[in-house]
Amino acid sequence: MTRTIVSPLLRSALLKDPSRLVFCSQDLDEVRDQVSAVFKPHRLKTFGKTKVIDSRLHHVPIGKISLNRLRYGAAVQIEPECLEQFFLIQMPLQGEGEIQCDGERIELNHRLGAILNPAQTLVMRYSQGCDQLMLRIERETLEQACCRIIGRPLPQPLVFENRLRWQQDASWMNMLLYLVRLQKESPEGLQEPLIAQQLEQLIISTLLCVQPNNYSDALRQNDRRLAPRHIKRVEQHMAEHAREPMAPAQLAQLAGVSLRTLYAGFREFRNQSPMEYLRQIRLQNVRHDLLHNGQTKTVTELAMGWGFSHMGRFSRDYRLLYGESPSETKRRTSRL
Repeated sequence: MTRTIVSPLLRSALLKDPSRLVFCSQDLDEVRDQVSAVFKPHRLKTFGKTKVIDSRLHHVPIGKISLNRLRYGAAVQIEPECLEQFFLIQMPLQGEGEIQCDGERIELNHRLGAILNPAQTLVMRYSQGCDQLMLRIERETLEQACCRIIGRPLPQPLVFENRLRWQQDASWMNMLLYLVRLQKESPEGLQEPLIAQQLEQLIISTLLCVQPNNYSDALRQNDRRLAPRHIKRVEQHMAEHAREPMAPAQLAQLAGVSLRTLYAGFREFRNQSPMEYLRQIRLQNVRHDLLHNGQTKTVTELAMGWGFSHMGRFSRDYRLLYGESPSETKRRTSRL
């Protein structure tokens, strides 16, 4: 069997750009604190014979995504619990590791990487000298992109298959090589907002297309293009007037169809009722306000402002979609 070899370009990624070096340290506490600042707080400990952690981190922001290279000189165990607000893609260039994702064991090596979902409970173990490329993608950005492609709010959180055969898919590898080459040969380009925005879209679109997830079928169908005009008209009205009271009969009249036709269309093209679709829009809007304006209003004020009158049902639906309660989102963002 032919052995998969990591591209020389990837093996040298980020190393020759001192401006991207976040730290280089042998102090365990410093390593933990610096990595926590880029990713999230976690517990870190060494195991095995070598106790000198000798770690370094390079970091390149690209819009709501960052490209990172992280190396641990000692064998380490990392316990971040859940990532919560971002997806993390790990691609080992050297060394090995294993990750416990909700109790399931995933091996890491130069052939097999991993994409970790925000709500999974994680324990990570890396061998001595493990050196990885990592992509950190904001959850909100990725889920909004998925919404735009499939043409409807997400009724459940976006969840990827964990195992990523990162060197076997030509689309993924060419995207990654292009990203690294651009950073190496034209690093100033990554600071241009228009270029960063296009790269962000490229990374997200490639990931959604190549990595199996719970919306893969909908993404392949791209059913927004196929939906009839009356469905799109109602969707646009919901998006623009989500704060206002709405009734199914009112929406059917707006669309110029019968109530039965409206419900049948939403079931066929959106796999949910019109009012379920509206509830997803409102939940997304409440979450956006909690993330960006949560310090000025209470959870109840924000929820009622977007049309929720039953707080218990609202909190239940919010937790099912985002893996945390609205108050937890508010407390977390208020600490930032």
